[in-house]
Amino acid sequence: GPGSRLCLFASSAMGVCFPDLVGVAFFRLHESPEEEPHILLECDSSVLDAIQKHLKLYKIRRKVNIVPCLDLSLWAVVPGEQAGDITGSLTQCADQALVLTPDPRTEVMGWRLITKKGANLPEIIPGGHIGNIQDYHRHRYKQGIPEGVKDLPPGVALPLESNLAYMNGVSFTKGCYIGQELTARTHHMGVIRKRLVPVQFSVPLPQESIPEGAEILTESGKSAGKFRAGGDELGIALLRLANINEPLCLNVAGDKVKLTASVPEWWPKTASK
Repeated sequence: GPGSRLCLFASSAMGVCFPDLVGVAFFRLHESPEEEPHILLECDSSVLDAIQKHLKLYKIRRKVNIVPCLDLSLWAVVPGEQAGDITGSLTQCADQALVLTPDPRTEVMGWRLITKKGANLPEIIPGGHIGNIQDYHRHRYKQGIPEGVKDLPPGVALPLESNLAYMNGVSFTKGCYIGQELTARTHHMGVIRKRLVPVQFSVPLPQESIPEGAEILTESGKSAGKFRAGGDELGIALLRLANINEPLCLNVAGDKVKLTASVPEWWPKTASK
């Protein structure tokens, strides 16, 4: 909700820091109000009510409490070039830093830090500074990391095309979940023709100037995929793997803007084949 906070925290040795992101919320799931939380679930706050209803639907008759955690803040701690293990810096501030864990998606996204509301970040991770949220989004778009319902529209985005299997977002050894059969069959057949990839425009573009789902074209005018989200010169798009090395363009207000796509270095080596 509005009180949730997502920041990119950094210094020359650790990374770079960034302030309030209105758009992240937590749910606390536990058996009774007297118990400590067993699960913390991070979600896009724009779908807070929908997710809460969804979770309550599937708890059946279990006595599980599902409540938003308005007392917590979330921070993204992104490493610098010479970053090491930062967990040791929390030993003196365990009362403020409740959770510090590697970002489960990929190493290039650093760590996720959960603190009590109003915690002093420079005390928790010394030697860093707080940057702006636009830089956080630039970092993840450059790496091709989707986040939230704008990047992953419900009912539209498919797990494997969205690279969730690369980011520990899909299990092929346990279930069950909605869409499991289709997802597992596609994975084992190895036929994934489109994926979310980072794209860079030839000129900076205001985010509001690009319609959601705008079509990306090849030089010959054939459809190569759709733009998902971004700003300035960076973004992510769902593109056909056969076209990612070709010259591409996007129609913006009647003008053709050139863009280039790339395969992130953190992908498995055989991913783009």
